Amino acid sequence: MAVEIGQAAPDFTLFDSEKNQVTLSEQKGQPVLLLFFPLAFTSVCTAELCSVRDNISWYNNINAKVFGISVDALQSLAKFKEDQQLNFTLLSDFNKEASNAYGSIYETFAFNMKGVSKRSAFVIDKDGIVRYAEVLENAGQVPDFDKIKAALEAL
Repeated sequence: MAVEIGQAAPDFTLFDSEKNQVTLSEQKGQPVLLLFFPLAFTSVCTAELCSVRDNISWYNNINAKVFGISVDALQSLAKFKEDQQLNFTLLSDFNKEASNAYGSIYETFAFNMKGVSKRSAFVIDKDGIVRYAEVLENAGQVPDFDKIKAALEAL
């Protein structure tokens, strides 16, 4: 099911790479950027998330909370975060509940892997309403960060 701009963001509770529970609805009061990505340690995912890492001060300056979400296990995400020195939260959607709720999942991905998150971006305002949604079919592409930043600036 696709998430539409203007609708309430589907809530979820996932574990971060430090094994803490994170619930989306508890983030109300500040803008949130959700970045679903296929797999840790792959080239495009690494480039995308390192770009966010390198620009985290921009997100911090507007008080936006950034979450990277994939179906990788907690331990894989923890190692990926450490190796790439990522300075924002990574969440494990191992059970694929958030990816499904946001319409961000491949039935079949590369090498016949089932249930991998699609690369996608969602901007959620301080009231929990989706203000930007981009789901990419081609995992080799990255979200349009100019449009993401414009959506965040408009909040």
